[in-house]
Amino acid sequence: MVGAHSIVAVAAVLAVVLPLTAAQPYRSSTCAGGTYAANGTYQANLQLVAAALPANASATPAGFATGTVGALPNQISALALCRGDTDAPACRACVADAFPGAQQDCPSSKDVTVYQDACVVRFSDQQFLDFPGVNSPYAVSSWDSDNLTVPAAWFDAAVAALMNATVDRAVSVSVTAASSSSNSSSARKYFATGVEDFDAEHYPKIYGLAQCVPDMTVVQCRGCLGSLVASMPGFLDGKPAGRSLGVWCNLRYSVSPFYAGPAMLHLAAPAPAPAPTAVPSVVTPKNGAVLAGRRRRRRAAGIAAGVAGFVALVMLFSGVALVRFRRKIAEKNALEKIGRAKCTVFDFFTLQEATENFSEDLKIGEGGFGIVYKGKLPDGQEVAVKKLLDSATGHGLLQLHNELQVLATLQHKNLVRLHGFCVHQNQKMLVYEYIKNGSLDNFLFDTETGNKLSWDQQYNIIVGIAKGIMYLHEDSRIRIIHRDLKANNILLDENADPKISDFGLARLLGDHTQTKTATVAGTYGYMAPEYAIHGSVSPKIDIFSFGVLVLEIVTRRRNTSFNDCDTVNLLSDVWKCWIQGMASQFVDQTLDGFSRTQALRCIQIGLLCVQSDPDDRPDISSVVSMLTRDSMELQAPAQPAFFFGRASPVVSQPYEEHFCGYDQSDVIFQEGITVNEVTLTDPYPR
Repeated sequence: MVGAHSIVAVAAVLAVVLPLTAAQPYRSSTCAGGTYAANGTYQANLQLVAAALPANASATPAGFATGTVGALPNQISALALCRGDTDAPACRACVADAFPGAQQDCPSSKDVTVYQDACVVRFSDQQFLDFPGVNSPYAVSSWDSDNLTVPAAWFDAAVAALMNATVDRAVSVSVTAASSSSNSSSARKYFATGVEDFDAEHYPKIYGLAQCVPDMTVVQCRGCLGSLVASMPGFLDGKPAGRSLGVWCNLRYSVSPFYAGPAMLHLAAPAPAPAPTAVPSVVTPKNGAVLAGRRRRRRAAGIAAGVAGFVALVMLFSGVALVRFRRKIAEKNALEKIGRAKCTVFDFFTLQEATENFSEDLKIGEGGFGIVYKGKLPDGQEVAVKKLLDSATGHGLLQLHNELQVLATLQHKNLVRLHGFCVHQNQKMLVYEYIKNGSLDNFLFDTETGNKLSWDQQYNIIVGIAKGIMYLHEDSRIRIIHRDLKANNILLDENADPKISDFGLARLLGDHTQTKTATVAGTYGYMAPEYAIHGSVSPKIDIFSFGVLVLEIVTRRRNTSFNDCDTVNLLSDVWKCWIQGMASQFVDQTLDGFSRTQALRCIQIGLLCVQSDPDDRPDISSVVSMLTRDSMELQAPAQPAFFFGRASPVVSQPYEEHFCGYDQSDVIFQEGITVNEVTLTDPYPR
């Protein structure tokens, strides 16, 4: 699968500029890297590539082939993509001609890309097939040296409309082909041609072409071509023909036909440019000289008015085209950000089949943002498919981008693994690894299932969550604040090892340590006071949530619940018993392997994490040290946040009678401090 780094880099810099010429076949080469020795191993490997690649490319329906030959440091990676309207013999000849062309243009260079009319070929000592864009050469842009004989703004707007429509067609044709095939990668052929009626007198038609390599994802292809389209104003500028060629995608337009076969789409002519109007005048012998002057002035005024009207019309037409173009660019940018994530773009029909058309029988969770289904892919792999609800459509793409940007770049055993995503019309889905045991709250609070953890498992879960948070806060490339840590969002694998999930609310702080948000979103009972009240975001809000989680795990009680006579607040109850020296009464001492010392240490750490002042809470690296180093001395905790001074529970009762369940609710505090409650039964990421 082609990686996502090339989405923008493939067309970010248009460094090679050459005029199009009809006299000679088009060829442009970029030379990079070092040079190889004559008659050496690298040259021998290059000869093997040159012998195999033309036949391999011409043998595929998409005219595309890749290959790797030899071993480092003389290993060669190569790619060939023939234009979609080229037949097999022409494809083979073009790829074969590229290698002597490379030797002529870039003698002994180890990294060469050759752009020709019918194909693009690259070979390199860099492993660019897995990481496109990182070591890719610049895109090549070129145009006709002739000047237009019609207004440039009118022509450029027409070309922009044609190229956007052709890009849409190239992507949609690939989706249709892939959805009808069991092997979507081999069925894809990102290629489309288009024609637009224009000006009968000067340029009757404009022709366009767009193409991507077939093993890109739909999002990657759209983003790659979108980058080329966005760069077109830099080289259009009133030229009747132009092209922008990259390793992974390319586009071309011209007022003369240049591709074989009929166009795949046909656009109607744009509104015609108005002709300047002339003002007639009558000349008499008596006042001929005077009227001649008036006639010249009127003619000048008429011409000025005509030009002004024409300019206004062109500006209006260009404005409409620009608005549409910007809208497409905005959509492309959103999808492009998603496409940068290193994950699979799943076909909708594949997920539909995997979940038996999103059957109710396979629903394994439901929350405020979506419904989660268990699915089984054609290769037998089990997955969890989170289908975002229609009510979240307004911000669904943003949430999708957020989770992808975060999850796809994170690699840690205590973080849930994201396989990929799917965007189909207005539906958006995330595909996670399937965690058989479900979420932590099933083991802590659901007494009907009979699930029960040993003390060692509970302690391991606490340590694992802390290490996962430490990766987010301190070890990942970007500092990440989860903002919604809770028992529902901790999944347990077959070994009861914890995996933090649901990054839909995650906030990336970069080099900043603290920020504020106008909208506070999270779960009641887990939110730190400075976040819930003032919207202050820092790593310490995750520390607070972790402290609540620790106390819930150790006591196996929800933070907030209701009994027959009063509201129970776990922080208040634990603190009350802590200062009375009776905190161990909250722990089920019948658990296998129970350690009273460890239990009290966890309670003390939990209380330290839920202090009112964020500066009084430890950072996550200190928490991990506290949990893994028994000899480390702990500070005495102060009264926690959200303390309610009421009578403590009757701790002499059996452990099972210390609590009763309640319906957990999500709350979203907006600027008006309104509360929106959503009941959750959500064992998978919301």
